[in-house]
Amino acid sequence: MAQRTAKQSSNRTGGWRHSSWLVPVLLCVLALVFIFENRAEAQIRLIIPIITMPLWVALLIVWVIGLISGLWFASRRGRQH
Repeated sequence: MAQRTAKQSSNRTGGWRHSSWLVPVLLCVLALVFIFENRAEAQIRLIIPIITMPLWVALLIVWVIGLISGLWFASRRGRQH
């Protein structure tokens, strides 16, 4: 009976792990829609110079930096446990 309980709990955990990708993917899709809907020109100050570029490019750069740093922190957290 103990084996059956362990198997059932591992199935529940495994199912959760497989469906846990859905929320981050939906958030990424929403972020990308927001990014590409903002097509106006924007002036952005980078320490000293002022750069004019489409707002979607600036938002995409920040999104990619956030994605990379989030994946980096997640992989470090996985190694600690």
